[in-house]
Amino acid sequence: MTQINLHEAKARFSHYTKMVKAGETVILCDRNKPFAEIRPLADPSRPAAKRELGQMKGMCPVESGFFEADADIASDFEAGEIFPTLPATPTTP
Repeated sequence: MTQINLHEAKARFSHYTKMVKAGETVILCDRNKPFAEIRPLADPSRPAAKRELGQMKGMCPVESGFFEADADIASDFEAGEIFPTLPATPTTP
């Protein structure tokens, strides 16, 4: 891993891009304080490995009454009218 200041990065940009292409990581600094990292990307020609579903199963416990409120809301929603009748508005002649 190489640390360089902005002035040096501007002056020798092509040199550092070759280093990144070769697999090295370059840390950009402003007055010797790191603020960014330039690193090679993962190989785009190789597809990412598929992740297995359910890896967090059982790690987030839910209380027993958690879904009861959903049943109440669903019953209220299903019992309601789709187009409720509105009171007639009086017209003034």
